[in-house]
Amino acid sequence: MSDATPVNDSPGFDEMARDIAEVPAVEVIVTVAVNLMSAAAVKLGLTEDGDEHKDLDEARKLVHALAGLLDASTTEISSFHAAPLRDGLKSLQLAFREASLVPDEPGTGPGEKYTGPIFG
Repeated sequence: MSDATPVNDSPGFDEMARDIAEVPAVEVIVTVAVNLMSAAAVKLGLTEDGDEHKDLDEARKLVHALAGLLDASTTEISSFHAAPLRDGLKSLQLAFREASLVPDEPGTGPGEKYTGPIFG
C-alpha cells in the first residue's frame, strides 16, 4: 500500500463556495431560470428531437417551478432581466397548452397560479 494521497482534480467545496460568492444573485437567478426554461422546452418536445423527449408531466413541473421563481424574484431582478424571462415563460405556457390533448382550463395551467390565465 502506498501512503500517497490520491489526486482529485475536481474543485473542492471551498473553491466552489469562493466562485459562487463572486457571482451576483441576479446572475444566479437568471441562470437557474434559463436552465428551467431549457429543460421545459425539451420536455415539451420543442427541440430538434421533438417527441423523443416529450413528457408533459415533467414539463408541467418545470414550467410551474419557473413561474414560481420568476414570481418570487421579480422585485429582486431588474425589468431588463425579468421581461425576457416572463416572455419565455409565457411562450412555454402557450406551447404546453397547444401540446396538451385536453388543455387545462384558463388559470389552471402550469404556472398560471403565479401569472394569471394564459389564453392561446
